[in-house]
Amino acid sequence: MAEDGAAQSGTTQAWPLPSFYFKVSVTDVGDISCSEVSGLETEYDMIEYRAGDSPVFTKQKMPGMRKASDVTLKKGIFKDDWINSIKLNTIKRATVTISLLDESGKPVKTWELTNAWPKKITVEGFKADGNTAAIETLILAHEGVTVK
Repeated sequence: MAEDGAAQSGTTQAWPLPSFYFKVSVTDVGDISCSEVSGLETEYDMIEYRAGDSPVFTKQKMPGMRKASDVTLKKGIFKDDWINSIKLNTIKRATVTISLLDESGKPVKTWELTNAWPKKITVEGFKADGNTAAIETLILAHEGVTVK
């Protein structure tokens, strides 16, 4: 006999989504295979204000301009890649969509980076006796994250 209310009412118990099933897509490029995504952050500057005739002797705190941190992708190195399109001071900016997927492969939560471009690329190194794929770390600059 079930003891919790959700089981008694016939609904299934909700579990958090696993972090290992995700997809990264870039406009005009398509899906890119990544082993890790980090830096999906949005922060707001704080505006403090107090009117001179306010009877309250504290400042109001309001959200100001939104700041977006860089997003880091770890991915395998491929011969033909989005990164190869960077030229001096020119890169086609793209919308990068990062989707957390459910067990059927459908997006459940999506983060969309606006006007993203590769800011820094770091190759992790090579070993003659290594047994791993060649990995690069790609840091993306962008102009904001929209959560859907």
